[in-house]
Amino acid sequence: MSACVPTRAADSTRPAQIHQPHSPPPTPPRRFRVAGADLSASIAVFLIALPLSLGIALATGAPLQAGLVAAAAGGLVVGRLGGSPLQVSGPAAGLTLVTAELIQHYGWRATCAITVFAGIAQLGLGCLRVARTALAVSPAIVHGMLAGIGVTIAVAQLHIVLGGTPQSSVLDNLVALPDQVARTHPAALSMSVLTLALLFAWPRLPGRAGQVLRKVPAALIAVAGATLAASTTGLKLPRVELPSWSSHALAGLPEGPVLGVVAAVLTVTLVCSVQSLLGAVAVDKLVSGRPELQGRVGRSRLDRELLGQGAANVVSGALGGLPVAGVAVRSSANVQAGAVSRNSTILHGVFVVIAALLMVPILELIPLASLAALVMAVGIQMVSLLHIRTVTRHREVLVYAVTTLGVVFLGVLEGVALGVSVAVGVALHRLGRTRITHEEREGVHHVHVRGQLTFLAVPRLSRALHLVPRGADAVVRLDGSFMDHAAYESLQDWQSTHVAQGGTVDLGGRSGTRIAEPETSGHCRCRPWTPWRNHQCDAAAEPGSPPSDASSDGSDGQEEKESGETRPSGHQLARGISAFQRNTAPLVRDELARLAREGQRPSQLFLTCADSRLVTSMITSSGPGDLFVVRNVGNLVPPPGEESGDDSVAAAIEYAVDVLKVRSITVCGHSGCGAMQALLASEPGGALTPLKRWLRHGRPSLDRMAADDRPWARIAGRAPADAVEQLCLSNVVQQLEHLRAHESVARALREGALELQGMYFHVGEAQAYLLADVDGTELFDHVGAFDHAGVAEEPQHPV
Repeated sequence: MSACVPTRAADSTRPAQIHQPHSPPPTPPRRFRVAGADLSASIAVFLIALPLSLGIALATGAPLQAGLVAAAAGGLVVGRLGGSPLQVSGPAAGLTLVTAELIQHYGWRATCAITVFAGIAQLGLGCLRVARTALAVSPAIVHGMLAGIGVTIAVAQLHIVLGGTPQSSVLDNLVALPDQVARTHPAALSMSVLTLALLFAWPRLPGRAGQVLRKVPAALIAVAGATLAASTTGLKLPRVELPSWSSHALAGLPEGPVLGVVAAVLTVTLVCSVQSLLGAVAVDKLVSGRPELQGRVGRSRLDRELLGQGAANVVSGALGGLPVAGVAVRSSANVQAGAVSRNSTILHGVFVVIAALLMVPILELIPLASLAALVMAVGIQMVSLLHIRTVTRHREVLVYAVTTLGVVFLGVLEGVALGVSVAVGVALHRLGRTRITHEEREGVHHVHVRGQLTFLAVPRLSRALHLVPRGADAVVRLDGSFMDHAAYESLQDWQSTHVAQGGTVDLGGRSGTRIAEPETSGHCRCRPWTPWRNHQCDAAAEPGSPPSDASSDGSDGQEEKESGETRPSGHQLARGISAFQRNTAPLVRDELARLAREGQRPSQLFLTCADSRLVTSMITSSGPGDLFVVRNVGNLVPPPGEESGDDSVAAAIEYAVDVLKVRSITVCGHSGCGAMQALLASEPGGALTPLKRWLRHGRPSLDRMAADDRPWARIAGRAPADAVEQLCLSNVVQQLEHLRAHESVARALREGALELQGMYFHVGEAQAYLLADVDGTELFDHVGAFDHAGVAEEPQHPV
């Protein structure tokens, strides 16, 4: 991945002077440690991956060793380089049909080469940062995909549970099921029942002894118990058979038309990429259901995940393995087994390598029926009743059902495509389904709009409005959450004409709240789209003076400054308060009343600069009660201790973490920071003014920027524009280190209850960047792609 990130910036942008070090000594490198939860999860995933890898290789017609190679590459390569920490990759069921057709047409060695080329194509797509488009997929499609894969796996494994052999498709498996039930193998069924009994009973062991025993993964106990029972009783039933490596074939160049090979490469690239990215989104949803992971596992970085998948396909294809993609079955099992980091994925790959090379005699004792029962249980759990209730509540059950059935009967890619088509159709139907009614009551004409008001509804809206006679009193109510520009202009033009003809218009939203002011208002002639910048509405004009149009574009405040006719700031403040009470207070009164009753429960502490250009609620799309905000000159966090001489920031941090229980703390710097400019221009000596005494907390940031042993922070793949911007970036990183030194923060980080984030806001570009760590380089990356829940795809780096 380092190839996609530019190297260190030129030394010419460094400041001329270097201060004495003030930052704490660097933290010694951590030793590699594996959490017990990761170890147990890796074993559970390994037990699922081994039979699935062999089974998928068998279904495609590839050598069975190819499934193990792909599983190892997916675990080791994607586990280390991928952007989704808990997603497990390997040979996937969704690639079975594609791979089988390639083997039949080109042969096995050429298919391996096609896999290598597909991996190279994925690396290119990852560098181009096109992966974020996967976030546009509806959650109903993701849940439907998971459910469809779960049903497919469960139905196939049921045949093995009963002692038979699964067919090539779900439909064939369902047709053959009655005959399979009639020919049930008692030994296989008994081992399957024993496995399921141990699997579900083990986590429910009572008492203190049970609390200790439950630390051993249920999957391990279930398979080990069935293996021991089958071995001691001497039951005759199919067991694991690992193939020999003596006949293993590596990749060879494909032969045939170039266009055909290119089409094959693009097909493998598309299927692997889409399945992996959708799987990463699905894993994020599974992780969000585990509160204990919120501060420990970051959201998937999809571009990095695409790079990891590409590297794994290059390795797998070159070594004679199947194509690699994110596998929903193993990923969901990884999350459900309690994994807390990418170490579980890497360890599962290590176990696959060890099993393939050293553990053949032991693994060949495992009954296939026991492994099938384990996989079947995982497949059944993927059909989540909670997801079904959620999509039903949001009226997306049709999308869910079509996706599930499409995956079951057609395949993963086909099912997702069907789901996307249905989701688009449902969205267009809802967008165009707008009810507009007109009625007259007691001489007042009421026009009621229910639904989204878009250009599609403008003709009907126009017909309803023209039913209102000239000079009549009209009430227009908009009962919807969206109105586009075409509908807005049509409504405003009619309102202006109707008022000019002597009529009255009361235009409002739900519950009668006013959404627009008539242009003839005596207090404010600003249109509803007036920009917030330097926005000062003209006062009521003196009698006989023409109305001013300056307020329509929000430029009147600037014109007052240029003309030298500045009004008293107290007058501007009073007018602003008056506008709030008149226009905004009715809209937020209910929410503020609720917050007054329940108290504040913000989700994060936002520490930023006091610069007037930083409007925290605007750049974070937050409202009352969302953020606990601390602002100071330079967004500084004085280190704890008596020497700091300032307790206000420390008090806010302690209160936010220990009392308000915030889940995250963000330190936000910005471009053109006056404090950083003053820090660069400061010289030793002179009078210690309050500003100079305060800015001493920023000197460690100067030292960080001047240090030769630290790579410079970068912003979206480019070098900082100048020394001021470099210092602004370095200051964010340094203040996060100061933040970690506070006792309450350090304790919450150890407990996994808190995460720290760095943020940089470029004022001139109106662009926010979040801090990530890429190959040891602090990189501030774009925040611009949003998932279906409205959360940014954050290349976040819990500090």
